[in-house]
Amino acid sequence: MSNPSKRKGTAHESAVVRFLNDHGHPHAERRALAGSADRGDIAGVPGVMIECKAEKSIDLAGYMDQVRVQTTNAGAQLGVAIVKRRNHGIERSYVVMELEQFVEVIR
Repeated sequence: MSNPSKRKGTAHESAVVRFLNDHGHPHAERRALAGSADRGDIAGVPGVMIECKAEKSIDLAGYMDQVRVQTTNAGAQLGVAIVKRRNHGIERSYVVMELEQFVEVIR
């Protein structure tokens, strides 16, 4: 894997999986790439599609567009983007979702 951006993304996904595994989600794992039928980056959390982002510039609108499509592709009830917070540990990452999804979570 020679692409530095790909390495950073893979490292972020792996860190998110470890964090989920250590915090009550032992079946969380990185998902294989699926091309146009992408179903997110992490599987194993029932009903949840997880897309991971570790980029220099944060593009919330773009992430939410991806989350919407990938949540449908995955047949999940909830879709989120876990966005790496620069210069912080994985536990300080942002979990981003649209308001209509958040309302369902807190209902």
